[in-house]
Amino acid sequence: MTRPTISIVIPAFNEELNIGLVYQQVARVLSSENFEVLFIDDGSHDGTSQEIKKLSETHPQVKGVSFSRNFGHQAAIKAGFDYAEGDCVISIDCDLEHPPEYIPQMIKMWRAGADVVISRRTTNAKLPLFKRGSSKAFYFLLRFISDVPVESGSADFRLLDRKVVDACRRLTENELFWRGLIPWLGFKTEYLNYQQAFRQHGESKYSFVKMLKLSVAGVTSFSVKPLYLSLYLGAFFASSSFLYLAYAVVIKLFTAKSVSGWASVIASVLLIGGVQLFVLGVMGVYLGKMFAQSKGRPHYIVRETISLSASQKEMKRAG
Repeated sequence: MTRPTISIVIPAFNEELNIGLVYQQVARVLSSENFEVLFIDDGSHDGTSQEIKKLSETHPQVKGVSFSRNFGHQAAIKAGFDYAEGDCVISIDCDLEHPPEYIPQMIKMWRAGADVVISRRTTNAKLPLFKRGSSKAFYFLLRFISDVPVESGSADFRLLDRKVVDACRRLTENELFWRGLIPWLGFKTEYLNYQQAFRQHGESKYSFVKMLKLSVAGVTSFSVKPLYLSLYLGAFFASSSFLYLAYAVVIKLFTAKSVSGWASVIASVLLIGGVQLFVLGVMGVYLGKMFAQSKGRPHYIVRETISLSASQKEMKRAG
């Protein structure tokens, strides 16, 4: 095969039933293009890797990389950047919630001059209320705190030009958050609105805990404002404590009233103690990120590769 013009990167974790479906839809919309489909098996426990192998035997465009364990969705996207050969790289989820029908429009915008095409999810009334509300709250908080503009509803369904991919490969930070890192790079960006589809098989791999972890990573990776917020909260409650102490002394010395009420005292202690723990927690997050970064561990470990070309393996070593 000649070097592909378009690389489709598809992270997959326990998605054996969706491998064939997503490939069929991607291949259909790219029938007139020179393309490759690179599946990243993120340490699946089912037959995902076997499905990729079977598909690659009959479709030379299909290639794969299997992790030694589950390293996470963001690390899987990084592996896609490391191994993809195309002049542009499109990342798309394996569950078909990102409709492949939008890929031709992305390619058209890229050929018109865009270096980055980011999909932007429009509101779908059929989605659970909690998911819609939490998503809006997350992007509002991220825009308020972060120093990097992140569009509301932006997803990991995006197209990157080769020069953007090469810049992504050079990033060395331990905790990856591509929805913030891509805008931070600063290349010419266009946005494409899309209507989110529904998962074909299986269940979502982004649990509430994983979404919360991703949210914390997004907020703390691009701003030190939470540290300043901790400082302001500490200063406010420290000042309030001194004012309350002065008030208690005045009441005791110059009035006949006695300061009483264990409830108010305990409530104040608990409030101040809670704020202190919050401040320590924020500081701990940043210190933890520095600790993890200092180790210099790789973002992922590859267990095996599937049908990769010699040039792709050389690309990874060079990166």
